[in-house]
Amino acid sequence: MIRISRRLHRTALLLALALASVPALAAPPTDGDINRLLSASRAQAMLDSMLPQIETMQRQQFEQVTQQRQLTPQQQEQLQRIQARTAQTLRQALSWQQLRPMYVDLYKQTFSKEDVLAMAEFYESSAGQSLLDKTPALMQNVMVAIQARMQPLFADLQKDLEAIVNEPAKK
Repeated sequence: MIRISRRLHRTALLLALALASVPALAAPPTDGDINRLLSASRAQAMLDSMLPQIETMQRQQFEQVTQQRQLTPQQQEQLQRIQARTAQTLRQALSWQQLRPMYVDLYKQTFSKEDVLAMAEFYESSAGQSLLDKTPALMQNVMVAIQARMQPLFADLQKDLEAIVNEPAKK
């Protein structure tokens, strides 16, 4: 009887210790942990480098909308004001000051303290810094490679479109 009681007591103790250690293993990162990671991974610089690309896309959208329309000088002026206001709104909405709290919250929801610290250590290492230094060139090379792969597909698509457009209308 004493043997069973000791086993039960030992099992309960082990179970309690195991359950108590689970929250410790999955502890959430602190704001300081996340800020360290964001700094080490150059998150702000990456965001800042994306902004001109986003503004260019926005400008191209405006140009597409107005490309085949004859606008009066007043309409052109209005459009330029709207475009400038939209660009300003984008810059403000996508500023680091506005997005950093969102990043912190999302990292807290997604990663454990252990994850964040391991990533920060990696990005602070020479290998992590090398990755960050070389990622823009890698992305550029990926885009060139994808465009090269897509070119024959677009050529075939263009032929198909031209065949449809040039086909006489069926009656």
